[in-house]
Amino acid sequence: MAACSEPEQPKAEVKPRVFPEYHVALDAIIKTKAGVIRGINLNNNADSIKKAEGISPIETEKDHLYFEYVVDSLTNYSIDYSLINDSLEEVSLQINCKDPEVGSKIYADLKDYYEKKLPNPMEDQGQVVYNCFEGQKKPFVVSLMDNSTPVKGIINLLIYKDK
Repeated sequence: MAACSEPEQPKAEVKPRVFPEYHVALDAIIKTKAGVIRGINLNNNADSIKKAEGISPIETEKDHLYFEYVVDSLTNYSIDYSLINDSLEEVSLQINCKDPEVGSKIYADLKDYYEKKLPNPMEDQGQVVYNCFEGQKKPFVVSLMDNSTPVKGIINLLIYKDK
Protein backbone atom coordinates (compact mmCIF):
# COMPACT_ATOMS: atom_id res chain seq x y z
CA MET A 1 0.00 0.00 0.00
CA ALA A 2 1.46 3.34 -1.01
CA ALA A 3 1.21 6.19 1.47
CA CYS A 4 -0.30 9.36 0.10
CA SER A 5 1.39 12.55 1.16
CA GLU A 6 1.27 16.09 -0.12
CA PRO A 7 4.51 17.69 -1.18
CA GLU A 8 5.88 20.11 1.36
CA GLN A 9 4.87 23.70 0.60
CA PRO A 10 7.69 26.23 0.55
CA LYS A 11 7.36 28.58 3.49
CA ALA A 12 7.16 32.29 2.81
CA GLU A 13 10.22 34.01 4.16
CA VAL A 14 9.23 36.52 6.81
CA LYS A 15 11.58 39.49 6.81
CA PRO A 16 12.26 40.92 10.24
CA ARG A 17 10.78 44.38 10.72
CA VAL A 18 13.21 47.31 10.62
CA PHE A 19 10.98 49.55 12.76
CA PRO A 20 8.65 47.23 14.71
CA GLU A 21 7.62 50.08 17.02
CA TYR A 22 6.12 52.02 14.08
CA HIS A 23 3.57 51.55 11.32
CA VAL A 24 4.73 48.91 8.83
CA ALA A 25 4.92 51.55 6.06
CA LEU A 26 8.02 53.08 7.71
CA ASP A 27 9.93 49.87 6.93
CA ALA A 28 9.42 50.63 3.22
CA ILE A 29 9.62 54.42 3.38
CA ILE A 30 12.63 54.97 5.66
CA LYS A 31 14.02 51.52 4.80
CA THR A 32 16.98 51.41 7.20
CA LYS A 33 18.26 53.10 10.35
CA ALA A 34 21.45 54.07 8.48
CA GLY A 35 21.72 57.48 6.86
CA VAL A 36 19.26 60.32 6.97
CA ILE A 37 16.72 58.26 5.03
CA ARG A 38 16.85 54.96 3.08
CA GLY A 39 20.57 54.48 3.90
CA ILE A 40 21.35 57.72 2.09
CA ASN A 41 22.99 60.91 3.34
CA LEU A 42 23.25 64.34 1.83
CA ASN A 43 26.37 64.68 -0.37
CA ASN A 44 25.95 61.08 -1.70
CA ASN A 45 26.37 60.79 -5.46
CA ALA A 46 23.78 59.55 -7.98
CA ASP A 47 25.32 56.07 -8.26
CA SER A 48 25.17 55.50 -4.48
CA ILE A 49 21.53 56.67 -4.45
CA LYS A 50 20.61 54.26 -7.27
CA LYS A 51 22.41 51.45 -5.45
CA ALA A 52 20.57 52.21 -2.17
CA GLU A 53 17.21 52.35 -3.98
CA GLY A 54 17.86 49.04 -5.72
CA ILE A 55 15.67 49.87 -8.75
CA SER A 56 16.02 52.14 -11.75
CA PRO A 57 14.57 55.62 -11.34
CA ILE A 58 11.43 56.54 -13.26
CA GLU A 59 13.06 59.84 -14.22
CA THR A 60 16.77 60.50 -14.54
CA GLU A 61 18.31 63.83 -15.42
CA LYS A 62 21.75 65.27 -14.78
CA ASP A 63 20.89 66.53 -11.28
CA HIS A 64 17.62 64.74 -10.60
CA LEU A 65 16.46 61.19 -9.76
CA TYR A 66 12.79 60.31 -9.24
CA PHE A 67 11.37 57.04 -7.85
CA GLU A 68 7.82 55.81 -7.13
CA TYR A 69 6.80 52.96 -4.83
CA VAL A 70 3.64 51.20 -3.67
CA VAL A 71 3.57 50.10 -0.01
CA ASP A 72 0.17 48.39 -0.11
CA SER A 73 -3.34 48.89 -1.53
CA LEU A 74 -3.74 52.09 0.53
CA THR A 75 -0.32 53.73 0.51
CA ASN A 76 2.20 54.83 -2.12
CA TYR A 77 5.06 57.31 -2.11
CA SER A 78 7.46 59.10 -4.41
CA ILE A 79 11.02 60.29 -3.81
CA ASP A 80 12.70 63.09 -5.69
CA TYR A 81 16.47 63.47 -5.24
CA SER A 82 18.05 66.80 -6.28
CA LEU A 83 21.79 66.88 -6.83
CA ILE A 84 24.29 69.61 -7.64
CA ASN A 85 27.53 68.47 -9.31
CA ASP A 86 26.63 64.83 -8.50
CA SER A 87 26.22 65.62 -4.80
CA LEU A 88 22.85 65.14 -3.08
CA GLU A 89 21.44 68.49 -1.92
CA GLU A 90 17.79 67.68 -1.24
CA VAL A 91 15.40 64.76 -0.79
CA SER A 92 11.69 65.38 -1.29
CA LEU A 93 9.33 62.57 -0.36
CA GLN A 94 5.54 62.53 -0.70
CA ILE A 95 3.41 59.82 0.91
CA ASN A 96 -0.17 59.36 -0.28
CA CYS A 97 -2.68 57.25 1.61
CA LYS A 98 -6.28 56.52 0.60
CA ASP A 99 -7.23 56.24 4.28
CA PRO A 100 -6.67 59.52 6.20
CA GLU A 101 -6.52 57.64 9.54
CA VAL A 102 -3.66 55.45 8.28
CA GLY A 103 -2.00 58.57 6.88
CA SER A 104 -2.32 60.23 10.29
CA LYS A 105 -0.67 57.22 11.96
CA ILE A 106 2.22 57.26 9.45
CA TYR A 107 2.67 61.01 10.01
CA ALA A 108 2.72 60.58 13.81
CA ASP A 109 5.25 57.75 13.52
CA LEU A 110 7.52 59.75 11.17
CA LYS A 111 7.33 62.66 13.61
CA ASP A 112 8.30 60.38 16.51
CA TYR A 113 11.08 58.68 14.51
CA TYR A 114 12.77 61.97 13.60
CA GLU A 115 12.27 63.39 17.12
CA LYS A 116 14.30 60.48 18.47
CA LYS A 117 16.93 60.77 15.72
CA LEU A 118 17.14 64.60 15.66
CA PRO A 119 15.89 66.00 18.98
CA ASN A 120 14.45 69.47 19.69
CA PRO A 121 12.08 69.92 16.75
CA MET A 122 10.34 73.23 16.14
CA GLU A 123 6.79 73.56 14.86
CA ASP A 124 6.51 76.32 12.28
CA GLN A 125 3.41 77.15 10.21
CA GLY A 126 2.01 73.62 10.24
CA GLN A 127 5.29 71.84 9.72
CA VAL A 128 7.71 70.19 12.10
CA VAL A 129 11.33 71.20 11.50
CA TYR A 130 14.30 69.20 12.79
CA ASN A 131 17.77 70.74 12.58
CA CYS A 132 20.90 68.60 12.60
CA PHE A 133 24.36 69.80 13.54
CA GLU A 134 26.09 66.46 14.15
CA GLY A 135 29.82 66.63 14.70
CA GLN A 136 31.81 67.56 11.61
CA LYS A 137 28.91 66.91 9.23
CA LYS A 138 27.41 69.87 7.44
CA PRO A 139 24.10 70.92 9.00
CA PHE A 140 20.87 69.79 7.41
CA VAL A 141 17.15 70.21 8.00
CA VAL A 142 14.30 67.70 8.01
CA SER A 143 10.89 69.27 7.43
CA LEU A 144 7.73 67.19 7.92
CA MET A 145 4.27 68.42 6.91
CA ASP A 146 0.82 66.86 7.03
CA ASN A 147 -1.14 68.11 4.00
CA SER A 148 -3.96 65.59 4.36
CA THR A 149 -7.52 66.22 3.27
CA PRO A 150 -10.65 64.71 4.86
CA VAL A 151 -10.54 61.89 2.28
CA LYS A 152 -6.80 61.36 1.66
CA GLY A 153 -3.62 61.32 3.72
CA ILE A 154 -0.82 63.39 2.17
CA ILE A 155 2.51 63.70 3.98
CA ASN A 156 5.49 65.66 2.70
CA LEU A 157 9.02 65.12 3.99
CA LEU A 158 11.82 67.39 2.85
CA ILE A 159 15.48 66.91 3.77
CA TYR A 160 17.94 69.58 2.66
CA LYS A 161 21.28 71.16 3.45
CA ASP A 162 21.09 74.09 5.84
CA LYS A 163 22.75 77.04 4.14
